[in-house]
Amino acid sequence: MAKMFKNTTTFFIFLAFVLVSITANAAHGVDDETQSFLLGNKGIAFGPFLYIGAKHMITGYDHLLFLVGVIFFLYRTKEILLYVSFFTIGHSLTLLLGVMADINVNAFLIDAIIALSIVYKGFDNLGGFKQFFKKQPNTKIAVLIFGLFHGFGLATKLQEFKFDKEGLFVNLIGFNIGVEIGQFLALGLVLILLGVWRRYNSYVKFSNLTNIILMAAGFLLFGFQMTGYFMT
Repeated sequence: MAKMFKNTTTFFIFLAFVLVSITANAAHGVDDETQSFLLGNKGIAFGPFLYIGAKHMITGYDHLLFLVGVIFFLYRTKEILLYVSFFTIGHSLTLLLGVMADINVNAFLIDAIIALSIVYKGFDNLGGFKQFFKKQPNTKIAVLIFGLFHGFGLATKLQEFKFDKEGLFVNLIGFNIGVEIGQFLALGLVLILLGVWRRYNSYVKFSNLTNIILMAAGFLLFGFQMTGYFMT
């Protein structure tokens, strides 16, 4: 049995590495059509920016991996909404601030921090802080702080496109609302899947393995970003 569990663990960690390797270069990716629009847009375009924000969040798997870690052991709707709200407040503030105030942050470094936020949440879910440091950080504050970094990640991606400043604030509001819509849709699907899985004993049985895989994915993303940073 121990051998089987070990082999299963190795397989799933290997699978996580393969999936992240395949998609790592597409993190925060923007397709050619969206790039053309952002570069050529003039004035207020609330609807298109809302759509781009939603699409960006749905495909922003690093943000979603962090949120999966946040809600993994949350069972009450009130708690889920509270933690997601802390994350939303954080990334909304720095998204607006980063673009409006033109605060430039290295894209590789900010994405590396986002990757570490995934590692943090997996480690936290495994009880690592209590076991190794005998102290549990305030999870709500941690989610808020990491939300700030995630917002700068979104802002950094937008800043790569020197789009027109006219109507910028309205467009950013649209983008931000789109991000929340995308987040809501993605989390809705995740919660449905978790709800089904929680009915089975395997949820608890494989909870540690799932969070180990989460940490592995975070470390791999961190490695990709730091490699990009030192090679550019």
